[in-house]
Amino acid sequence: MAQRITIDPITRIEGHLRIDAEVEGGRISKAWSSGQMWRGIEVILQGRDPRDAWLFTQRICGVCTTVHALASVRAVENALGLEIPINAHYVRNIIMAIHALHDHIVHFYVLSALDWVDVVSALQADPAKTAALAQSLSEWPGNSVKRFKAVQEKVKALVDSGQLGPFANAYWGHPAMVLPPEANLMAVSHYLEALDYQRKATQALGIISGKNPHVQNLSVGGVTTAINLDNEAALNMERLYWVKQLVEEVRGFIQQVYLPDVIAVGALYKDWLPFGAGVTNYLAVPDMVLDTKGTQFDLPGGTIMNGDPASVKPISSFSDPYFRDNIVEGITHSWYDGDWSRHPYEGETVPKYTDFQDDGKYTWLKAPRFLDKPMQVGPLAQLLVGYALGHRQTVTNVNDALSRVSAVAGVTVGAEVLHSTLGRHLARAVRASMLADLALKHWQLLVDNVGRGDLAIFNPPVFPKGEQRGFGFHEAPRGCLSHWIVINDGKIKNYQCVVPSTWNAGPRDKAGQPGPYEASLVGNPVADPEKPLEVLRTIHSFDPCIACAVHMLDPGGRELVNVKVV
Repeated sequence: MAQRITIDPITRIEGHLRIDAEVEGGRISKAWSSGQMWRGIEVILQGRDPRDAWLFTQRICGVCTTVHALASVRAVENALGLEIPINAHYVRNIIMAIHALHDHIVHFYVLSALDWVDVVSALQADPAKTAALAQSLSEWPGNSVKRFKAVQEKVKALVDSGQLGPFANAYWGHPAMVLPPEANLMAVSHYLEALDYQRKATQALGIISGKNPHVQNLSVGGVTTAINLDNEAALNMERLYWVKQLVEEVRGFIQQVYLPDVIAVGALYKDWLPFGAGVTNYLAVPDMVLDTKGTQFDLPGGTIMNGDPASVKPISSFSDPYFRDNIVEGITHSWYDGDWSRHPYEGETVPKYTDFQDDGKYTWLKAPRFLDKPMQVGPLAQLLVGYALGHRQTVTNVNDALSRVSAVAGVTVGAEVLHSTLGRHLARAVRASMLADLALKHWQLLVDNVGRGDLAIFNPPVFPKGEQRGFGFHEAPRGCLSHWIVINDGKIKNYQCVVPSTWNAGPRDKAGQPGPYEASLVGNPVADPEKPLEVLRTIHSFDPCIACAVHMLDPGGRELVNVKVV
C-alpha cells in the first residue's frame, strides 16, 4: 500500500510550496505540487498607468525583483511598438546578468547544496586530502590546507556548541548522503566564501541600478541611468570600472569554485544521474539583446519537444508569433473560479479557494501550456535549446563541463544526463559561467558605444487612444518569464504574469498531464519516508520561487490560512 508524504512548506525556497507524494516500494509513484499563496498583483494593476506596472510587478517577490521589472517594461514597449536606445539595452543586459550571477550562487550554496553535503561529516576530513581534491579541480587561491583546517575548526566549534546556525535543520547522517568527508569539507568552505561573492554581485547591481532589491533605474522607453563620464552624479568611468572589477571577481569565483563544485558533486553522486527528468519538453526565450529592434541576442531561445534535439524550433525576436500565439493557462486544478484554458491576454485572476482535493483543485498556481504541452523552463531549457541550435558558446561550455564530469566520475557521460535533477544544477552553473563572460562583454559594448559619443538612454512612450496588446519576456534565473498587457486609452485593462514557477510548479491540466515538478518526482527513490531528502533534492534543483503572490490576510490582518508543517 502506498504511503503518503506531505512536505508543507518546502524549506529553503522563496514562498510557500507544498509537495504531496505517494511512495510504494521505496519509489515515488504519484506526486502533487501545490502553491500555497495567492498572487494578486494582476488585480492591483487594473486601471493603472502602464508606465508604473514595472514598479508594482517587481514587488511580486523579494528575490525575482529585477526580472519582473524587465519583463514588464518590455511588455509595454512591445504593445506600443517602441524601440529603445541601444545603451538602454546594454544597461538592462548588464543588470540582468549580474542579478543572475547573484541568484545562481545563492541557489546552489544557500538553497540546495545542503541536500547533498553533510556538514557534520566534514569534521572527519583530512584538510591535506581536501586541499588535494580541491586543487585537482581548480587553481582557486582559497583551496589551501590552512584554509580548510580553519574552516574545519569553525564547524567543530558550531557542532560543539550544539547550535549549527545556518547549517541547522538538515538531514545530517541521512543514508542518501554519500560524499566523502573531504568533499564535504571542501563544499562547506566554499559555502562560506560564496557569501562574500553574492555580496559583491549585489554591490555591482546596486551601483548600476541604484538599489537592490527592487531596482530603480528602469523606465518604459529605456533606463534612467544618466551617462556622463565627467559627472560625479551620473554613471561615469569610475563607477563603470567599479562594476567591472566586482563582476570580474564574481566571475572568478563562479568559474573556479562554483562550476567545479557542481561538477564534483554531480560526478560523486553519479548514481543519481538517472533521476528527476520529468517533463522533457523545454521552453526558453532569447536574451542579452544586441539591437534596438530586439531581433539579435547573445543567448538563443526556442522549444524542444520530448527531449528530441531535432525538434528544436527557435524563438527569434521580442515579437515572435510562435511564442506569442501558443501559450495558454488552465485552471482546472487551481483555486480560481471556473474551468478554462485561455491565452494570457484573455486570462482572469478570480480566486475561489476550496480545500486540497487530489482529483480536484489543489493549488493557487495556474497550469501554463505551450502548444497544449507542459514545458520545463530554466537554465536547463536554455542550455538544451542553445545546444540543439548549435549556439557556439553553449556547445563549447556544455561539452567542457560534461568532459570534466566524466573525468571525475570515471565514466563517459553525454548530454543525455542533463535530463535529470543533477543536470539542472550543472546547467545552472554552466549558464552562470557564460553569463559572467557576457556581462563583461556587454559592459565593453556599452563603454565602446558611449566612447563614440552616444549617450542616449530613453525614448519617450506615446499611448494612443484605443486598445494595444503586448508581451515582454525575459530568461530569468528560474526560466522563461513573460508579462502580458492589454492597454485601453492609456490605462491597463488586463495584465497577466506567466512566471517560471508556474511553468515548473503548476498542477495537472484538464487532460491530466502533470506539471514538471510532479512528473520529475515519479520514480525517484526515497530511502526514509520520514526524512524525504530525495524529494527536496529534485524540487530544489528547479530553484522553486513561489512568492509571486500575496499573503492571504483579511483587512484586519487576521490569518486565513494555517500552514501545517508535517
